[in-house]
Amino acid sequence: QVQLVESGGGLVQAGGSLRLSCAASGRTFSSAAMGWFRQAPGKEREFVAAIGWNGGRTYYADSVKGRFTISRDNAKNTVYLQMNSLKPEDTAVYYCGAKYGVRVPTTGDEYGYWGQGTQVTVSS
Repeated sequence: QVQLVESGGGLVQAGGSLRLSCAASGRTFSSAAMGWFRQAPGKEREFVAAIGWNGGRTYYADSVKGRFTISRDNAKNTVYLQMNSLKPEDTAVYYCGAKYGVRVPTTGDEYGYWGQGTQVTVSS
């Protein structure tokens, strides 16, 4: 088992920045692919970004490319999502997920562990 706790969400004006963190405990963090997903009210959960176990592979949704950066620090058992140039349409609850294995999925169904989420609100 692995426990995931997200933090760093909040209210920010359009054009601003936030950095989300997802701290893991329990099962070995360094062997897991990690992903960030988000869900806005009335919408389905959508993929945001993912990173391989050693940080060598990263993937982004087209909507966030060039604005968001995913990274990880295996020594701290933490994955980050740096979000710049935020837009009102980025408003959502952001969740991190963990998936053990070689694959780095971009679909939520493949992630076996999830955090409780952190709210990000971007005002116009």
